[in-house]
Amino acid sequence: MGNRLSKIYTRTGDAGDTGMADGSRVAKDDLLVHAIGDVDELNSQLAVVACHAPEAFEKLVKSIQNDLFNVGAELTMNEPLIKQEDVVALEQSLDELNDSLAPLKEFILPGGGLAASHCHVARSICRRVERSLVCLNKKDNLNSNLMAYINRLSDLLFVLARAISKQQGMDETYWESVIMNNE
Repeated sequence: MGNRLSKIYTRTGDAGDTGMADGSRVAKDDLLVHAIGDVDELNSQLAVVACHAPEAFEKLVKSIQNDLFNVGAELTMNEPLIKQEDVVALEQSLDELNDSLAPLKEFILPGGGLAASHCHVARSICRRVERSLVCLNKKDNLNSNLMAYINRLSDLLFVLARAISKQQGMDETYWESVIMNNE
């Protein structure tokens, strides 16, 4: 990386635009910039998850964070970086985590301890990332592996929250449906 980030402020975005990897400038309210910002927020929330989750989950969370940097790079460079094998790796992690959990009989409320709660926040941010990418995809036709990766990631974060909760000995709270209770 060298001296690439030797000066943090550049003043080039003061007028409301930002630079892309190819040297082009894009308005800061562009769908692309919103999507990149949502990915950045998700990555930051995963840092909080990593700080509170049991050590057994640290490698997985850090791997996802690295993948999210690739997602951001793909968006700024408009060059496919997320591959099918990245999606498959998420699916494998999801299956491994889910195999250790009791099947769900009802929806659960977000919670299950501090780390699991932070993971649920990450999951909801991930779903926003997906919505941003769907909007952007209508305009720019994104890499289908990128779209699949983010879709699987929200599923993985749900299962990860449950796995963290289980490992920390926390109970899950089931949704008390008004609909089901009225029947």
